[in-house]
Amino acid sequence: MANSEQANQRLTLMGNQAISRGALEAGMRVAAGYPGTPSSEIIENLAKSADEHGLYVEWSINEKVSLEVAAAASLAGLRSLCAMKQNGVNVASDFLLHLAGSGIRAGMVLVHCDDPGALSSVNEGESRHFARMIELPQLEPGDFQEAKDMTKWAFELSEELGQVVMLRSVTRLSHASGGVVPGPLPEVSGQARFEHNGSLLDPQRGPVTAGPVSVNHPRMQEKLARAVELFEESPFNTYSGPEEPELLVITCSICSLYVKEALVMLGAADRVGVLKLGTTWPLPPKLVQRNLERCERIMVVEEVIPFLEENLKIMAAELAGQIGPKQFMAKREGYLPSTGELNPDLVAAALARALDIEYQERPAGYAAKVASAAQATDTPRELAFCPGCPHRASYWSLKSALALDGRDGFICGDIGCYALGARPSNYGILKTLHAMGSGAGLATGFGQLGRFGMDQPVMAVSGDSTFYHAVIPALINAVHQKSPMSLVIMDNSGTAMTGFQPHPGTQTDAMGHPVPPVDLEGICRALGAEVTVCDPFDLETTRQAAMDMLADQSTAKVLILRQLCALSPERKGKKLYDVQVDPDKCLGGQCGCNRLCTRVFGCPGLAWERETGRAYIDEVICAGCGVCASVCPAGAIIKTERA
Repeated sequence: MANSEQANQRLTLMGNQAISRGALEAGMRVAAGYPGTPSSEIIENLAKSADEHGLYVEWSINEKVSLEVAAAASLAGLRSLCAMKQNGVNVASDFLLHLAGSGIRAGMVLVHCDDPGALSSVNEGESRHFARMIELPQLEPGDFQEAKDMTKWAFELSEELGQVVMLRSVTRLSHASGGVVPGPLPEVSGQARFEHNGSLLDPQRGPVTAGPVSVNHPRMQEKLARAVELFEESPFNTYSGPEEPELLVITCSICSLYVKEALVMLGAADRVGVLKLGTTWPLPPKLVQRNLERCERIMVVEEVIPFLEENLKIMAAELAGQIGPKQFMAKREGYLPSTGELNPDLVAAALARALDIEYQERPAGYAAKVASAAQATDTPRELAFCPGCPHRASYWSLKSALALDGRDGFICGDIGCYALGARPSNYGILKTLHAMGSGAGLATGFGQLGRFGMDQPVMAVSGDSTFYHAVIPALINAVHQKSPMSLVIMDNSGTAMTGFQPHPGTQTDAMGHPVPPVDLEGICRALGAEVTVCDPFDLETTRQAAMDMLADQSTAKVLILRQLCALSPERKGKKLYDVQVDPDKCLGGQCGCNRLCTRVFGCPGLAWERETGRAYIDEVICAGCGVCASVCPAGAIIKTERA
């Protein structure tokens, strides 16, 4: 992140870095969030700057709590930021709904990062709807400079309105990089103090509550009306192109860059007007009317759901008496898809269709040809756990235990690296996969169905970070309701999927300061669950512990499988064992195992040599966990403990 002495020097910053810089330039003092791609780097960058700039930054236990931490700072007079991915807005929405009613004091910005195309998610959920549903202002930067500038402005807007401001990024903005000219960093001072002795109706000095609704809801709508006035003159809403275009494109976010590139590709910049909106909710009607009057045909380019499109159509209908009928060409009309990411090629194809320009898209068979060419040159490989991943060992033992139990038991999954267990390349062991904590909640429900004749045992898996985030309530429910479910907590000592951010079970916080870890095992025992702790690399002990849990379905049980992630800072590059294959003992396809090690166990550190018909260890990527030595039925894989 740029330092204060780098002000006014053009830098190349990632979108999330630009957002962090904008927060610093706004004098933000407190930031909180929960790790989630594509938002994680915002809090990480601010955490690195915490000591230098006198900030407080934390990774909270979940998104709702992170929003509450940020709100507390705002109510005590300090500017604050909260960051999360699209799924997190759902988690935080309960408090967000109430906070919108009470309002805030010092500027507070909620940065929500959506993931069109689900590049690092199991959904591409649209979080802009929360702005409309909860009645909050929504901003969307269109490039990297705007990401910085708009974030800074969002704090000013928030303070003027006395309301949370939502600022949306998307993966291609958050994780791409571009030119940014940083501004100066302010000298920040002021003591935190929560004023609460005034009248209940005094938003600055009285108690802060979401009620009374009869007062707060009209006040919320007055704030939105004021936002509309400010949006009418916002410098983040820009028009470019001819005064009377053949086609008006209205766009926002990173799609504005796709539109620019598509127009260059088509050579149609002199035929098309582009209205780039940075303030996408509520829409400024005068600005929209002035631009809708330019021509009769309108194309809306956005990701993913037609949020902007629908709101523009409503406004066009309301203004029909002044501007006449308009022809929209957007997602609902089939010009652009309502799923997945957009790109310049898709936008160019839509524009070419609207402008009657010949344009050669990628042929229908292009993707298939690319895939075929890749297979001809590379060894195809499914998504798999990393070499030495403890989750592979855990699932190997759990799958064996379920097979030996013989009652068609199953595992309810969860969100994390271990979600790969739903794929065939990772044993296809997870039979449900939904939100964080839902594996345990579903297992609790399945566990109650014995009274209806269900005799299948059920397990749930959870990571350690997810356990703190969302599983504890489900475990409490299982214990209290006497649900015979088994919870397997795959404890790799960090939020591994998003970059090893700390959680309540680790010994340092986001800023690297020592903090007391919250004992995961102690929580489970305190809740009344029976707890067993194993090392998943010990396959025999782990399998037996899982079988014991399945055999006794009298109450809720917890199995903690504790082993560091192979890529964690503590273990990366440090092998537990030297591993090799004895070529005299490896009989290949003639020993009856049918290549169990490479075909079924599937660690990338194990490879098959066609010429010799033997397995071998790829020493470059082998993590030295030694688990494969326990898998080989011929004892051909030998592990030697490192000194």
